[in-house]
Amino acid sequence: MKSVLFALLLWQVAPSPRTPVADPQFLRYQRTISLPNGAGQSCVAIDPRIFPNAAPSLKDLRIYQSAGRQSREIPYAVTLSEPAQSDSEPARILNLGLRGKTIVFDLGMPARPYTEVTLDLAGKDYLATATVSGTSDLHAIASTTLGEFTLFDLTSQHLSSNTTIHLQESSFPYLHIELTASPAPANHTFVATPRMVDGATIPPSREAQTVYTTVAESTRITQRGRKTVASFLLPERVPIERVSFVLASDFQSNFSRDVQISDRPVGTPPSAGEIIAGTILRVRLTETGREIRQEQLSIPATLGSNMQSAATMEAAVENGDDTPLPIAAVRLEMRERKLCFDALTAEPLTLYYGDPALTAPQYDYARFFSTAGAVHTAQLGAEQLNATYHPRPDSRPITERHPDLLWIALLAVICSLAVVAVHSSKKLPH
Repeated sequence: MKSVLFALLLWQVAPSPRTPVADPQFLRYQRTISLPNGAGQSCVAIDPRIFPNAAPSLKDLRIYQSAGRQSREIPYAVTLSEPAQSDSEPARILNLGLRGKTIVFDLGMPARPYTEVTLDLAGKDYLATATVSGTSDLHAIASTTLGEFTLFDLTSQHLSSNTTIHLQESSFPYLHIELTASPAPANHTFVATPRMVDGATIPPSREAQTVYTTVAESTRITQRGRKTVASFLLPERVPIERVSFVLASDFQSNFSRDVQISDRPVGTPPSAGEIIAGTILRVRLTETGREIRQEQLSIPATLGSNMQSAATMEAAVENGDDTPLPIAAVRLEMRERKLCFDALTAEPLTLYYGDPALTAPQYDYARFFSTAGAVHTAQLGAEQLNATYHPRPDSRPITERHPDLLWIALLAVICSLAVVAVHSSKKLPH
């Protein structure tokens, strides 16, 4: 009996299973990576179709390259498309004043390339012209003319506002701005003064802006009351980070519409989801000789419920009393992700995935990888089932795989002890 109890004790304290080792035979899916530019540092874009069949966070991705009869694992790094500068930076307002009816000032710019300047201008319902020049020395007489730009606020006409100056990529330490502002039509109260210039911010350079990949596109657009609606069924774990709207090519009208994006896991009530609000707009006007151009047809939207399970998603444009927008398509997009690696030969590689037991690999290559050098573009083939696949053996302790056995064994021991106790009681003197 003591031996039975000792065996049960050992069973309870059985060692935990070791961390699973990656092996192609346990990875259910595979895709060929071809190297049209030969060996060396290469990157291949991650197809959105990988996410539903890979483990969460793509932790089971493995790359192998054949070497004779053997295959070796190739370390990799995952890159995510994002601006080189993640945040906007302020510019210093210098020498702010008035020259006649023109507001003049200088901007001390960040020490990096830039393509846009967003002015913080007070006031409503105005039109303005900004003449911009660049210089490396505030005291220099000569400067480089960068252009003339129209800024506006037309909120009373429900056409939004724009105070961003769009430049060719520049790196002048200083910008000189001459701002001429006047009331918009039907506004007789606006007066331009230097006090309307509250500040300026410098967004990341457009040259470093995020690259997006289309995850899903819907051309089935329906009307629901005053709303224009597009619906999607999202596979599990596919990240969505932006929603873009495509308008009919012959539609040229101005508009500003609120948008509501909602998603929820399949089979749950609407209250279980999340809602993201935004605005799409277009302004193309000529007012008092000034051209106004602004367009925004995408909304940042990081959706969470579709990461762990399949989800339904809906993008609804609120038309109000206006004619519904002629939306040709709605696209769900994710930031472009790439697998980067150092191919030792020009032979094709194979990407494997589909083993949820694996943990994310830890490669020195990923710690030190940089895109600063020359990087070739690789190509990813279609998804296929791995012909050599078979399920990974269950390495959990038997107590985890068969928890009922422990209770059965314990009951057996208790019954045995009861029998022994009964027999022992019969031998006792009465």
